[in-house]
Amino acid sequence: MKNLVPPIVAVALAAALAPIAAQAQIATPQPSPKATVMQRVGLTDVTVTYSRPSLKNRDVFGAATPLAPYGKRWRTGANATTSIKFADDVTIEGKKVPAGEYGLYTVPGASEWTVVLNKSLKQGADVDGFKDEDDVVRFMVKPYKLASKVETFTISFADLTPATAMLDLLWGNTGVMFKIISDVDGKVMAQIDDKVAKNPNPNPQDLATAAVYYYDNNKDLKQALTWIQKANATQPKFWNVNTEAKIRLKMKDYKGAIAAAEKSKKLAMESLPPNTEYAKMNEELVAEAKKGGK
Repeated sequence: MKNLVPPIVAVALAAALAPIAAQAQIATPQPSPKATVMQRVGLTDVTVTYSRPSLKNRDVFGAATPLAPYGKRWRTGANATTSIKFADDVTIEGKKVPAGEYGLYTVPGASEWTVVLNKSLKQGADVDGFKDEDDVVRFMVKPYKLASKVETFTISFADLTPATAMLDLLWGNTGVMFKIISDVDGKVMAQIDDKVAKNPNPNPQDLATAAVYYYDNNKDLKQALTWIQKANATQPKFWNVNTEAKIRLKMKDYKGAIAAAEKSKKLAMESLPPNTEYAKMNEELVAEAKKGGK
């Protein structure tokens, strides 16, 4: 029987039907779904991408047939290589790590784990196939026992401070965490140098921000006072005048601290609506300054 459809028409018809066939494919949930967790640590974004296996009544670590045997390199998740990405240089457990994206591997142990960041992101299940010379950093951490069992492998950030965070690996009854430190001070000081110290006409908000940073981090208080006074000379906001009072108190200039606190309280109560919280803070500062001046 002759083909009744000309070849050129058949090709066009197949091309038209291809997207329909692709759209008709069945999608089902993955046993170990992909997850991404991102946290800003200080001023640096840290992103972890991994797949999350579940226990399903299986043993995890150290058993006769564990999912992640002791002493064996583990991809720290399932499916593709678990990756960790740093937007800037960081320090992990005392070791410098350049900005970039790395494979996150671990070697579980009963009393100690090895954590490895490697340049390879394509190993997947072939955890023994990458080159040790491509390791960026490796370090040891102690595991700890969880109060309750975690069914699905979880990576999360915990114990955040202005410059640090702990990355926590949780599965079964075991937890492991390590510390990430971001170079906040270097970044902030570079900004202060650019926007305030070397700027002939810094804006009042940058002056106030620089003064607060110096106060909070026990840097040059005389310089902090100079900056906050300059900010208050043009825009005397009650919160910035309160900063001046706190700096003076820290410098043991009790008379100056009282005067600044009283001015801040007055400005706070004249604002709309009146800021009673700042008024109370200033009253407390005045009381503390009077005690110190005795």
